[in-house]
Amino acid sequence: MNRTGAYFLLSLILSLPLAARADDEAASQGSAWHRLVGILQYLEADYPAAIESQSEFELTEQKSFIAEAVVAAQEIGPAATAFLPRIQEVKARVDQAKDPEGVSRDCGALVEDLVLAGGLARSPRRPPDLARGEQLFQVACAACHGADGRSQVSIAQTMEPRPANFHDPDTMAGLTPYKAFNTTSFGVPGTAMPGFPTLSEEERWSLAFYVFTLRQPPCEGTPPSVSRERLATSTDPELIAAHGAENLACLRRKLPDADEERALLMARTQVEEALRKGASGDMTGARNALLEAYLNGLEPVEPKLRARSPELVNRLEQAFLDARLAAERGSPHLQDEGRALLALLDEARRGSGSAVGMLSVLWLTFLILLREGFEATIIVAALLAALRKMGATRHTRVVHGGWLSALGVGALAFLFGRHLLAGANRELLEGVAALAAVALLLYAALWLNARSNMSRFMGELRQKMQGALGSGSTLGLFAIAFTAVLRESFETAVFLQGLALDSPSGVAWGCAAGAVALVALVLFVNRVGYKLPMKTLFQASTVVLVVTAVLLLGKGLHALQEVALLPLSPIPFITVEFLGVYPDVLSLGPQLLLALGPLAFTLVRRVRTARLTTAASQGRGDAGAPLA
Repeated sequence: MNRTGAYFLLSLILSLPLAARADDEAASQGSAWHRLVGILQYLEADYPAAIESQSEFELTEQKSFIAEAVVAAQEIGPAATAFLPRIQEVKARVDQAKDPEGVSRDCGALVEDLVLAGGLARSPRRPPDLARGEQLFQVACAACHGADGRSQVSIAQTMEPRPANFHDPDTMAGLTPYKAFNTTSFGVPGTAMPGFPTLSEEERWSLAFYVFTLRQPPCEGTPPSVSRERLATSTDPELIAAHGAENLACLRRKLPDADEERALLMARTQVEEALRKGASGDMTGARNALLEAYLNGLEPVEPKLRARSPELVNRLEQAFLDARLAAERGSPHLQDEGRALLALLDEARRGSGSAVGMLSVLWLTFLILLREGFEATIIVAALLAALRKMGATRHTRVVHGGWLSALGVGALAFLFGRHLLAGANRELLEGVAALAAVALLLYAALWLNARSNMSRFMGELRQKMQGALGSGSTLGLFAIAFTAVLRESFETAVFLQGLALDSPSGVAWGCAAGAVALVALVLFVNRVGYKLPMKTLFQASTVVLVVTAVLLLGKGLHALQEVALLPLSPIPFITVEFLGVYPDVLSLGPQLLLALGPLAFTLVRRVRTARLTTAASQGRGDAGAPLA
């Protein structure tokens, strides 16, 4: 019975002592969740075949599996209570030997939900040691499965069910390393297959992955880039469908150890630590562990993740904030938030290691440059148009010097700042740069607003070039242009570093295309601005600067919240990352005040002007009245 035997990784080896080693993981509640998942995996794969065979032995075996699943869920406790009705509903159908397709489907859905609820890792934390897996197989498995894994040994003939033949295509078609890991860990209820809690977690993973090399020829070449998470949860046919039969041997024999997955695994470990500390009442420790997971686990690989799936990165960032807020408030929901975060990290790991093609990198680079450069480009173009309109074109070199200097700093960051701009350093620099830019943009807005209300400004400017365009303001123009581009320059450098790992040429061509588009935008705004009336130009430029300041204020405050320099105060609201809008009082409140400030100022000025005009009119009327 090969389909059933596929999930019996180890046969009864009672006479072979193994080096005992305490395994804390097997004794933890996480181990109980894995056990329940493993039982349901057996049912998902075996139950339809048992119904088809109508073997009394097999049907009895399936009934014992589902009964064991009910007991396992009850042993987990309140955390699994919500799943009991679903498991019992499956049990009712299994006991009556009905609905094979529905039972298999529902068991698969339960597995996915239990993995999420338990925060389970379905892949090893370190690359499995296949050499160690081979040693364990020869000691513990070869007696029943044969040294080559074909189960052609005398003792196998006496077993029911027969030990799995790991060379059989049907056997391997439904097997994944994660299923093999669960079998090694807990055995198979109601059969001669025992669990091996004396093996460490790493040894069980090494053994589980080694089983998949038995029928593979030697690897020749380099395997495609596939994450450990994907390899652990994929069958051989699934890998063949995704990457071709010619790559299967290398995928099973050369296991990856990419920087990206290591970082995400580090984040996962820290989140698990946060959940343990939270469960013990150490909410400060839980909050610090979550911050460590975010800054040193997610942030270093965020650019590459965002290039593949910006929506997933946004969900991850929000999940980190939600979990951290639960820890700061001492909320019992920390466990739920943390498990949801673990599931998202595993989702990110499944896609990690996959390279982005040259054309995709080019397109992503182009979009990143447009997105990051749009705000800065509008500011620079507005300043250039205003200077040109005033006839102060000799000061344009100051503006050009400012934004070119910022680009130079960004280029240095791209070349040398991989570690300097990682994690908390990048968020802190972005936050400080954004707030500095807010101050300078407001200064520029007030300066332009003042110019638009000076009737004799043009004449004075042509005579002396004093006042706002004196030496102090020249430095101000440089600072405005510099800071307007600096933050985007930093962020772009970090994003492009991640993309350059996949395709340096794609980044180079994307940068060239983006630079052309941004220059065209500057020239367009500069030319259009020159044709506008001065007052209209200055007023439009003032609006642009204030809106940009509001945007950067939200981004800057949010960055400081992400490094825990500011607390979190979330409220029900929408998130518009591009506009710097985040659902938090500490960012939305200042943004609202800043946005309403110019409106209030304009309203007060109009009221004051109206009063002065009325007073002046009354004064003229009094002066013209006849004497009594």
